Amino acid sequence: MTSAARASRPPSTLAVAWRQLLRDWRAGELRLLMLAVALAVAALCAVAFLSDRLDQGLRRDAAQLLGGDAVVASDQPTPPALVNLAADLKLATVRSATFPSMARATEAQGGESRLVAVKAVSDGYPLRGQLVLREALPGRQGAPVRGEVWADVAVADGLGLKLGDALLLGDSELKLTALIETEPDRGAGFVNFAPRVLLTEADLAATRLVQPASRITYRLAVVPAPGAAADAVRRFVTTAEQLVEKDKLRGVRLESLESGRPEMRQTLDRAARFLRLVAMLSALLAAVAVVLAARDFAARHLDACAMLRVLGQPQRRIAWAYGLEFTLAGLTASVVGVLLGLALHQVFVSLLAGLINVSLPPPSLWPALLGLGLGLSLLLGFGLPPVLQLAAVPPLRVIRRDLGAPKAGSLLVLGAGVAGLAAILVVLAGDLTLGGIAAAGFAGAVLLFALLAWGAVKLLRRIVPSNVSGAGVPRWLLLATRQVAARPGFAVMQVSSLAVGLLALALLVLLRTDLIDSWRQATPASAPDRFVINIQPDQSDAFRQALKDAGVENYDWYPMIRGRLTTINGTPVQARKFDEERAQRLAEREFNLSHTAEQPSHNQVVAGRWGDARPGEMGMSVEEGLAKSLGLKLGDQLGFDIAGQPVQGRITNLRKVDWSSMRVNFFVLFEAADLPDLPATQIAAYRTPLTPAGRGLDRALARQFPNLTVIDVSAQLNQVQGVLDQVIQAVQFLFGFTLATGLVVLLAAVGSTREARTREFGLMRALGAPSSLLAQVQRAELLGVGALAGFLAGAVALLLAGLMARYVFQFEWQMKPWVPLASAAFGAVLAWGAGWWSLRGVLQRPVVQTLREAQAE
Repeated sequence: MTSAARASRPPSTLAVAWRQLLRDWRAGELRLLMLAVALAVAALCAVAFLSDRLDQGLRRDAAQLLGGDAVVASDQPTPPALVNLAADLKLATVRSATFPSMARATEAQGGESRLVAVKAVSDGYPLRGQLVLREALPGRQGAPVRGEVWADVAVADGLGLKLGDALLLGDSELKLTALIETEPDRGAGFVNFAPRVLLTEADLAATRLVQPASRITYRLAVVPAPGAAADAVRRFVTTAEQLVEKDKLRGVRLESLESGRPEMRQTLDRAARFLRLVAMLSALLAAVAVVLAARDFAARHLDACAMLRVLGQPQRRIAWAYGLEFTLAGLTASVVGVLLGLALHQVFVSLLAGLINVSLPPPSLWPALLGLGLGLSLLLGFGLPPVLQLAAVPPLRVIRRDLGAPKAGSLLVLGAGVAGLAAILVVLAGDLTLGGIAAAGFAGAVLLFALLAWGAVKLLRRIVPSNVSGAGVPRWLLLATRQVAARPGFAVMQVSSLAVGLLALALLVLLRTDLIDSWRQATPASAPDRFVINIQPDQSDAFRQALKDAGVENYDWYPMIRGRLTTINGTPVQARKFDEERAQRLAEREFNLSHTAEQPSHNQVVAGRWGDARPGEMGMSVEEGLAKSLGLKLGDQLGFDIAGQPVQGRITNLRKVDWSSMRVNFFVLFEAADLPDLPATQIAAYRTPLTPAGRGLDRALARQFPNLTVIDVSAQLNQVQGVLDQVIQAVQFLFGFTLATGLVVLLAAVGSTREARTREFGLMRALGAPSSLLAQVQRAELLGVGALAGFLAGAVALLLAGLMARYVFQFEWQMKPWVPLASAAFGAVLAWGAGWWSLRGVLQRPVVQTLREAQAE
């Protein structure tokens, strides 16, 4: 083929698509569309990469997190039947007991004390994983031996100790011989926020820290020993569950590699679930932005495609060119989004460092594929349908602008895109129900906003004066309202799309604000900052005298009894008979009970009456939340097992307890001044006086009563708040991307009418309308549309936030009637700002150019 022939040969479809992509990118016609896709893919991939690495890490380290292949956890020593079962199956076992207590330095070392999480372990610890030491005396490995203790660095620093020094724990004096770097089976429970002190179980009895009312978690970890069957662990778990059910072993639960550590998995799952919902919302918002931007793109290219048809270009070539252009645009935006998401997930990992304290494996490939699939589904499924009509534009459109309606083939592509997006949302949610609800809820919101917007436009058309002059109505307002009413389709599209974006933003702002407020709710200025538990009966007088000597005057003082609910109206309590998870947990747990003849001043009776017991019966006061969860009501008979003694009573009243008051509270109170036959310790709560005696009170109590546990609540709350702050930062970080996606939707919604506004304003300027008047008309229209969209979004967001607060997040919801008005004002300002940015050149286009274009139409 000669060079002349090659020169006359038309370029390939791929080359044409590439040239169109570069040209449209330089012209700015694809930037908004690609930005929406990139942001959605980035949000999705950031969450997907994090979730993928967490899942891989939890599967890899499941045995280390458990401390064995299976674990029996209980609030009493492990039942002998389960210990014997492990021995019969030839399983190696390790026992541990974990509880909070106070560690102290000797007087020679300063006498400091601090709250610690004590763990006593048996020989052979750990069965899985490795206990890594930061620093140790020679020969220390595996676990502590008798007379020695290992501790976190924070314990040594807080008490001013170094290796070889003595550490006081209860009545024992132990030698600090190692500092712990990593503990394989440490949980993420509240007690484990305190630094660890590790000792052998052979030394536990001598500390005298274990008392009848002590709250201790016992664990029995198992792994196959040499000679055990391959399925020994599975058989152990199955048989142990049957024994727990058959023998009604209360407070016993089985943990295996499949279930993982419940508290850690629950914490991570909740955080990941919320982040996945935000990512899905970003994807749905991006779909709206893509539809609007693609529609605007197609409208601007109709004339060019009609001219191509006049010049002989076949429909297939035009369709392939635009299809390839959008595919290249989608791939480019998706790749950028994947890379951005990969970088963002590293930010999440650092922000959640307090919850993720294990080394995570590298991410796999599937989150990147998921992001690419989302980007292509958004751009090809939602962006391509309006663009495909360009190939079907008849040549006659060059003289008849009413030709070129969308074809049915575009609807098929749109359906495929919707199906693809729905499938990706389900995969991202990890749950068919969750993904289905998200997609259906989004579609329902769009439909609702469209119907409400259509009704508002119809109402506007009725109230707008038919007279052009509009007696008593400002001319700019009259023109603005008539423009909205004259284009109901445009108005409905704008209001609906704006409302969807504002709904997402308003809902996230409301939930984020109320959640953070509920987490960070300030405690009263007079709230106790110390809780003291494990006070023995023979220590009560001396303890109260010590408080008096230190200047503590007002404090809570209650007996504390450990008991388990056994019967309700004579029927045995079984966890499996309750549907709710919380009720099942309450039915299994041991309660801290108490008794008092007087109603606590900080508790409000909401049903029944205090002291309404009949002669010869025991009256009981029950917290209303517990009653609701277990289905209890006034007059019900409850039976408790307290240290082997059955105790019966009747519910005489229900109390409302403010758990944020930082006062001593109980689920169940016996209405009696004294119960001498029941084993009990005392609990005290007080605020430390700001005096020299008050500042030295903790040390004095620890020295005089070594068995007591003095809990500094302010220090613990600071530690918990640190973890909450990390989660809040991660949520707010992703919220910023959702906000950016919502702003893109607003820009796309306002910019979708750019060409129509340009023609209308150009003709009005040609007829003598001053630019100042048209600027007022444009501003009034944008403010009105934004206010309507904001009001609708605020009302729906208020309803959804209330439902989610009550049924999902379970915190007290305060109705905020001002939200729709605030959202309307915010929507108006935001729409005006987005409109000013998108339409800033409309009033500057020369009138002659506009008239020529209008004449061509």
